[in-house]
Amino acid sequence: MASHASVQTPGAAGAAGMRHAWIRRLDSFLGHLIEVPVAILVIAEVAILFSGIFARYVLNTPLVWSDELASLLFLWLAMLGAAVAFRRGEHMRMTAFVNRASPGAQAFLQVFAISVSLVFVLLILVPSFDATIQQKVISTPAMGISLAWRTAALPTGLCFMTVFAFLRLIEVSNWRLVAKTLLLIVAIGLALYAMSPWFEDLGNYNLLIFFVGLVALGVFAGVPIAFSFGIATFAYLSLATYVPVTVLVGRMNEGMSHLILLAVPLFVFLGLLIDMTSMAHKMVSFLASLLGHVRGGLSYVLVGAMYLVSGISGAKAADMAAIAPVLFPEMKRRGTDEGELIALLSATGAQTETVPPSLVLITIGSVTSVSITSLFIGGLVPSAVLGIMLCIVVWYRNRKVDLGHVEKQRGSQIFKSFVIAFPALTLPFVIRAAVVEGVATATEVSTIGIVYSCIIGIFVYRCFDVRKLYPILIDTAILSGAILLIIGTATGMAWALTQSGFSGDLADYMATLPGGAFTFFCVSIVTFIVLGSVLEGIPAIVLLGPLLFPIAEELGINDVHYAMVSILAMGIGLFAPPFGVGYYAACAIGRVAPDKGIKPIIGYLCSIFVGLLLVAAIPWLSTGFLDTK
Repeated sequence: MASHASVQTPGAAGAAGMRHAWIRRLDSFLGHLIEVPVAILVIAEVAILFSGIFARYVLNTPLVWSDELASLLFLWLAMLGAAVAFRRGEHMRMTAFVNRASPGAQAFLQVFAISVSLVFVLLILVPSFDATIQQKVISTPAMGISLAWRTAALPTGLCFMTVFAFLRLIEVSNWRLVAKTLLLIVAIGLALYAMSPWFEDLGNYNLLIFFVGLVALGVFAGVPIAFSFGIATFAYLSLATYVPVTVLVGRMNEGMSHLILLAVPLFVFLGLLIDMTSMAHKMVSFLASLLGHVRGGLSYVLVGAMYLVSGISGAKAADMAAIAPVLFPEMKRRGTDEGELIALLSATGAQTETVPPSLVLITIGSVTSVSITSLFIGGLVPSAVLGIMLCIVVWYRNRKVDLGHVEKQRGSQIFKSFVIAFPALTLPFVIRAAVVEGVATATEVSTIGIVYSCIIGIFVYRCFDVRKLYPILIDTAILSGAILLIIGTATGMAWALTQSGFSGDLADYMATLPGGAFTFFCVSIVTFIVLGSVLEGIPAIVLLGPLLFPIAEELGINDVHYAMVSILAMGIGLFAPPFGVGYYAACAIGRVAPDKGIKPIIGYLCSIFVGLLLVAAIPWLSTGFLDTK
């Protein structure tokens, strides 16, 4: 799940807006110049992967070039999507401290965030061009196309981000403010450069300076997480090591090009598609007719609906956006407090992190080599256990509610609602069956869901507005680009941490902890809760997954079991106020002030923490349905 707080700039209205009308026209022109291609790229990826499934499973004639072409286009989709996200201020960032600052400090931090992002882009722009030139002589095995066509996506996307950053700074119309932020960045850079002779003697203490201090400075100042990771890694490599900074570009390229990550934009697109085709509405309406008359019935529906929809969209923001508009109005009419609604929505967001095909599951599989299929199978029961714990709290809080005014739905009405919802309810089972039966890979299976949703939306529910398709494609590219750029820069940071010997030191430390696997689990849970709150889910997984999973394996912990515990712990941190950005995303979606849900959510978070301890203590909950033969 991700929170997308806009990097807004002050002073773009009134007279300043009139003076800079040409900036808006240029910005609009460049926006359309990249938005149209990314929309086409999303459709192209769906067509290519679905064609591969059809050719292999129906025609029994595999397309040897399909994965290669999909991978080539994927990096373009990621980088152009990241550029669109930059233009719209949709890159993931933490705003807990920024929002509490005074108006003047907020204005300064907003410009500071743009300036830091611009500096990072400029620093890696030339190395990205060099990397593209180096790839010219290498050709792909199936199509014989130069790899430069793929790697050229990186400098192209960076060039667009550079232009958009300059446009944002010009729009500020307060050159004194811009100058202050740039001088601060230069001062920090010169101070670090002056200290570079001492960095060589500090050893791994450098990691605290760059990957704790510098990253924390960027994250808490509201700099988008991807750029905070990137500039800290660049500074570490250039000032504390002899490693060429081109390595960072290579690691970013590698991290964003992993074919399994193509599932990210496709599942995001699927989540938005089922909302557009009213499939999500039909599912929730059926559950409401089934349980709406019991105490806390709609709260149970919320828990069940999030579990069900999480298995379709894979994106937590899409899950909550599909559920809240349908259930919240009726729950408010029945007297449910707004804070209670947001608290439960956030808690279910944490609870359902392991429901396949979660983006976090896909990401953790890509960075740790754990079987995606095993993660999909293993994630169902742990989430259900946490769901039961939430339902216990729901029962306790609603045990005295008077529902004498609520009419129980007749059996015929429930059956009618079920018949209407049946095509939509079938979708998650179609997706899971396709993966389990080997019809499609974890990367390809989303295309089956997309085609199925289009068919149901057009021919069954007759709710398919073509005019909404283009905005959905753009939203898909924006969210995907923001996520994938984080993965790219976090991959570079993880590589730097590994090469520094940190992973070896961490492994040695973990191995010497008393209590073996038990202590390791306890430390891991605390670590992922803290980092899930500060860094969001995917960055925490990308950074720590490659480091901690080998240690867990050495201690005899099943990798799927450890993945479930790590993801659920990260989810608790992600949705726990006051720092969890997932909580603020839920508040934005539900249009409720954040302070109203902080007290009610405590009980829910405690209940799912107890559920997390059960999952950690009972490995069978994660591995019981895996094929261990």
